[in-house]
Order: sequence, then structure tokens, then C-alpha cells
Amino acid sequence: MLILLSPAKKLDYANQTLTADFTIPENLVQSEKLIKALQKLSIKKICALMDLSEDLGQLNVQRYASWNADFTQGELKQAILAFNGEVYQGMDANHMSASDLQFAQHNLRILSGLHGLLRPLDLIKPYRLEMGTHLKVGVKKNLYTFWGDSITDRCNAELDALGSKTVVNLASAEYFKAVNTKKLQANVITPSFKDLKNGQLKSLFLYIKQARGMMAGFAIRNRITNPEELKGFNGGGYRYAETLSDETNWVFTR
Repeated sequence: MLILLSPAKKLDYANQTLTADFTIPENLVQSEKLIKALQKLSIKKICALMDLSEDLGQLNVQRYASWNADFTQGELKQAILAFNGEVYQGMDANHMSASDLQFAQHNLRILSGLHGLLRPLDLIKPYRLEMGTHLKVGVKKNLYTFWGDSITDRCNAELDALGSKTVVNLASAEYFKAVNTKKLQANVITPSFKDLKNGQLKSLFLYIKQARGMMAGFAIRNRITNPEELKGFNGGGYRYAETLSDETNWVFTR
């Protein structure tokens, strides 16, 4: 099975990396086109485009200005270790073994506005570009049209390499929208996580992010390739709820 995750806005380049192993992102020509489009925008336009404060706008304008496609120098870190939002804190990638990271490298992919699709050990430079950003590049009106079916094509190639026909979607709706499910040669399983609050089961966004990361970490550490084994996930107190689930939507409650 192939696990899909979203990236994170929050980055960590301060802590030392766990491994010297790395790969280079495969879509740098396309990434460079996006960066060049961003470099033409003022701080004011960047802030409006991404709903950022002036300080964050300035930071990201500086990032775009210094970004280049030379991945032999500069501020670089493996994607699974550089992303540091709730999903990645839930996954606890900073405490994975070298063999855990290698399993992740083969079985997990990260959807990215700038890079399209990242392997966990792909080096990335600091950036912010969410998939839902309405960045116009030539005749492409946003990132969904910019990437087109290239993300889906790569997912199909990864599935062929794994000999699998299952995608486990642990990405957000914003990012998974970049996958053309009509052309995806796989069954998609989407786990969801609900908490009992005031007598009702509710989807609480912060906890959902953490749970997605915990499930990804559970799959990696237990070397799970059969999606049925994900039903044994019990991280954070969640349990599989068979009566609330169907073939493609698996509900976990606590």
C-alpha cells in the first residue's frame, strides 16, 4: 500500500538530522518554475495570496529569493524530518530508526505544492506554498492545474513498484484534491478520526492531524503493507469502529 500525507507549514531546520541518507526531489524543473513566479511578487501580494502577516510574508519572500535548484548546498533537510506540524509530531519521525526511515521511503509519499510529490528522504529547502494557493503560472491558474495529472502518474508508478493497488489517504482534502482519483489505478482508503464530546462523535481538526501522523507512524514502525492491519491502530486511544465504517471510509473513535 502507498500512504499519502500532507506537508506542514511549520518547519524544523534547527535539530540535527537522524540520517545521512537522502534523495533529491524529482520535479525540480517544475519547482523552479513556481519559484520564479513567486519571485516576481511583492511582499504585499505574497501576504494577500497566502493570507500571511507582514513578517511571514517577508520571511517567505527571502526564502523564494534564495531558493535555487542546486541541492548540493544551502539549508537542506529530509522532508519527513523538516516538516514539523501536528501530523509530523504525531508520527514522531525524529525518533525513527534508520530502517523505519527506509520503510517510509518506499511506502509513504508527501503531497507538496512546490514539489508535487516528495519521498520522505527527499531534501527540501525552507518554503511555504500550500496546494490550494491560487498562484498563476503562465496559462495555469492555480497549483492543481499546474501539476495536472503528474502527481497521479507518479502515484501510479509508485504503486506499480510496490505491487499494490491500495492508497491510504492520510492527507487533507486540500492536498488529496491534487490526485486525480479517476486516473489513479488503486482503491483509496480514507481513515477518519472522531472524538466523543458532549455525547456526540465529532471530528476535531487538531486531533485529526495528530491521529493521521500517529497512524502513519504505526504503519511504518510495524512494517504494515496490508491495509487490513491498520484496523489494529490504537494510537492516542483511537479504535476502529466497524459499524461506522465502510469499504473505503474507515472510522476510528475514542
